[in-house]
Amino acid sequence: MLQVTRRRWLLASLSALFAAALRAQQLEFRLESGNLIRITAPGFQFLSGKPLERLRNGSSVSFLGQLSISTDGNRTVEQRAITRFALSYDIWEERFSAVRYPLSRLEEASRKSSPLTAAAIQYWCLESMAVDASRVALDQPIWVRLELRVEDAHDTGGLIGEPGISISRLIDLFSRPARPSQDHWQLDAGPFRLMDLKRKS
Repeated sequence: MLQVTRRRWLLASLSALFAAALRAQQLEFRLESGNLIRITAPGFQFLSGKPLERLRNGSSVSFLGQLSISTDGNRTVEQRAITRFALSYDIWEERFSAVRYPLSRLEEASRKSSPLTAAAIQYWCLESMAVDASRVALDQPIWVRLELRVEDAHDTGGLIGEPGISISRLIDLFSRPARPSQDHWQLDAGPFRLMDLKRKS
């Protein structure tokens, strides 16, 4: 009887932990004018492990992010936006800064953050991403995928910082799995409809 009780307690604990992990990595959306989808992900952290260690040791770390929408369960990408974030850390202020370089035509201008805490800079990076959903019907079920990976010079050599960035090569980069030693994350959400999203006032 005691063994059965312990087993039930363990299963219940594991289920609670799994549910909490799912909630921590849940994408949240809002719809802006022009049917731009922006995201937040409360509880999701990508500043950890080796990238965080490198930043605190004085090195800059760049991340590549892709936000995409699909109408068939993420089997086919209908629209995407690719962005690069270059992060740095001020050891005296103990604050992080980021510069966002949009690599699609949705937004042309780069944008720089003010010095922020780790939680705030992660929110800033994700919230500044947007994908164009204007070609999707308001009542069409859609799925959203966020992909984020630490930039690897083996993949982006000749792509970043050069005039005339090849978008097709960047798309090809995200069509391949990340390298085994490359920190990467993927969050999926859906289906939902644009008509059900909260619009930014």
